[in-house]
Amino acid sequence: MLINKNSVVEFHYALSDSEKELETSHSGEPLIYLHGFNGLFETLENALVGKTVGDKLEVTLTPEQSYGQRREGALQRIPIKHLQGAKVWKPGMTAVVESNQGRQQVTIVKVGRFNADCDLNHPFAGKTLTFAIEVVSVREATEQEISHGHVHGKGGCGH
Repeated sequence: MLINKNSVVEFHYALSDSEKELETSHSGEPLIYLHGFNGLFETLENALVGKTVGDKLEVTLTPEQSYGQRREGALQRIPIKHLQGAKVWKPGMTAVVESNQGRQQVTIVKVGRFNADCDLNHPFAGKTLTFAIEVVSVREATEQEISHGHVHGKGGCGH
């Protein structure tokens, strides 16, 4: 089956910038998404159209096609109780916070007793990123997945 709108796609990836590998899925589960529902960066999703199981490809994204350019001065003091991802925080660590725009990844710059100064730029902002992808599986989405706009895991939807 070829990847098109309403396909459920699983793939492994290795993500790198011009200097090093930044993250990979190869030591764990593949990434899974519903094609055609903006679950990936647009350029990446477009590159997967027409691919099938076993296909390998590399896709390079500019900052504008991925996490955007870095914004200077994008620092904010956030109460430690709102940081998700660890119990003890140190500069350089990344955390997740809930904001008006949804979940956001931030980088810890300085830690105090009750607050942390956080860089609101995504850690990959300003970087040209290359995804090395291997398609693991492709199947048709169920009617329920299409109506909900996302993939359902084993055992159902959960909502």
